[in-house]
Amino acid sequence: MVRNKNPQTRSMLIERAAQMLRAREPVTLRSLVSGTSVSTMAVYTYFDGMDGLWKALRQEGFTRLAARLSALEMSDDPVRDQTMMGVAYLSNALQNPNLYRVMFDTSADLEDAAAAEASLHHLVIGVERCSSAGRFRPDVDPSALATQQWMIGHGLASLVAGGPLPESALAHAVPMLTALFVSAGDEPSRCARSVESGWAPLG
Repeated sequence: MVRNKNPQTRSMLIERAAQMLRAREPVTLRSLVSGTSVSTMAVYTYFDGMDGLWKALRQEGFTRLAARLSALEMSDDPVRDQTMMGVAYLSNALQNPNLYRVMFDTSADLEDAAAAEASLHHLVIGVERCSSAGRFRPDVDPSALATQQWMIGHGLASLVAGGPLPESALAHAVPMLTALFVSAGDEPSRCARSVESGWAPLG
């Protein structure tokens, strides 16, 4: 019986479950702990059972994404910063492909849905910054534009992190984001420079 909760054990079980899902291996109590130093009781100690594990698995993906977005340092170029949030999203997917795959598996609930929505909220705030700075039109719907940007990022991440396209395909985000931001009112040449600057860490 596990008496003391060790955060490393919890993280290990989450990572192992994600890896098994990606490999299309059946995840059961016994298969999850097989080859580890913990017993099946650990799943109950840390997650109250398998249902809790699935919730934690999805939540962990969004938690890591939100932390990455929160760590970004904003500049005086809001369009560049908006692009950098897209880069952070894609980087998170590439570095955590197992968790990324299950983040959007709605067959399992989230532990904290509001916390998961914080990721999109970062993009919404970014759009508002762009409008306040005069880069986007004041009538642009921040939520709608943020959703469109997320769709671009999610499509590319899914096709590269867990799909058939090579990592070089991520570069398609540059013209797509430029077109999206220009449609929101940004001046084309200035927008292109900002997007390319924001994309540089991944390019």
